[in-house]
Amino acid sequence: MWQLTVPWWELVLRSIAVYLFLLALLRATGRRQVSQLSPFDLVLLLVLSNAVQNSMNAGDNSLIGGLISATTLIAINYLFDYATTASKRCEHLLVGRPQILIRNGRLRPDTLAAADLSRRDLNAALRKAGCIRIDEVRVAMLETNGAISVVLRRSKR
Repeated sequence: MWQLTVPWWELVLRSIAVYLFLLALLRATGRRQVSQLSPFDLVLLLVLSNAVQNSMNAGDNSLIGGLISATTLIAINYLFDYATTASKRCEHLLVGRPQILIRNGRLRPDTLAAADLSRRDLNAALRKAGCIRIDEVRVAMLETNGAISVVLRRSKR
């Protein structure tokens, strides 16, 4: 339980490598928030965590090994959070920038496709904002957190 089978620094390096790999992979695949996860997304995350477990712990199932890996993951997450707060450049690199989906009632299908959003998802966000037709929208943005914010034209407010 207390004996490490690999050096502590190897657990740290493996945890950092897996974190960076998953961050890049998930960043490249979309902007969904936890509250917006479909059942498929949730299953993917659960299976993904199990798939990378052994690459992080190198077969070390000791309590200390798990604590080292968990501490490393929390620390690197904190560092990335701090970096994105302290630096606009880091924020744009790691978090991205908001994307305009609709401007002045005109849909931008290329942006919608690039963001991997369906019209169904967009329509749901519009309905949530009290909008039925796209021409009622002044601007709809895909925020960096995955939410869609909608500003209606003045006449609709």
